[in-house]
Amino acid sequence: MKKKAFALTMAAVMAAASLAGCGSAGEETTAAETAAETTASGDEAEETTASEDEAEADETEAEAEGGEGGVLIMATNAEFEPWEYHEGDGIVGIDVEIAQAIADHLGMELQIEDMAFDAIIPSVVSGKADIGMAAISYDEDRAASVDFSENYASSSLVVLVAADSDIASADDLQGKLVGAQTGTTGELTASEMVGDSNVERYNSYFEAVQSLLTGKIDAVIIDGAPAKVFLTQNEGAIKQVGDALSEESYAIVTAKGNTELMDQINEAIGELQESGEIDTIMNKYIPAE
Repeated sequence: MKKKAFALTMAAVMAAASLAGCGSAGEETTAAETAAETTASGDEAEETTASEDEAEADETEAEAEGGEGGVLIMATNAEFEPWEYHEGDGIVGIDVEIAQAIADHLGMELQIEDMAFDAIIPSVVSGKADIGMAAISYDEDRAASVDFSENYASSSLVVLVAADSDIASADDLQGKLVGAQTGTTGELTASEMVGDSNVERYNSYFEAVQSLLTGKIDAVIIDGAPAKVFLTQNEGAIKQVGDALSEESYAIVTAKGNTELMDQINEAIGELQESGEIDTIMNKYIPAE
């Protein structure tokens, strides 16, 4: 029995030795080495994650500041045909095509945000939009809040009345009820001409013209390009009277002090004017008479 037990013990010892020697000397791993390797792998993973997070943060920051590959957010009021207006599910118009050409020039994606006209400048000031573009003309009050680009187009303010109206010019507007779009130079001009109490303010020129057609107001002071559209759409029902009230130039607005973006926009406008692309866009929407 003792011999048998001794033999069994020796067999067990040899089997254990055999198992311990399954790997080569180079493959043997101690517990300490295993722990070290695990720690090193964890450190490498953390470093990789940190690098990825930093790269994403840099990319987000670059997009926020604008530039190659970023998004250019344009605040507009799509109630101003032919400058910007709804067509199907999209927004089209002169300003939209010029803005797209500028975005292409900057290597950026154009994103359009439609809003009330008088919300455009606050959106740019707050940083919700990069640019404001909606046939915006320069005035000192606006310039106190935003910076203006070089002019890219021009137009004028005109007076529309009902076809059977006895109003023959702006001189006949005294004592009349005049409509205009809120926040526009048309509103300012109307107030100067007939007084605040005689100005009816609307969110869009479409609403103002509808009021004119139904006899709720006597006249509308409006930008010359949209006036042409409304005259064509309502031929025989409304007419333009007198000479243009003023000549206006349109520009793009950016947040105060954003000189990098403004310089890029002005460069793009210059190239688009020199190439004739802006004229081509204008003629597409406002055919020469």
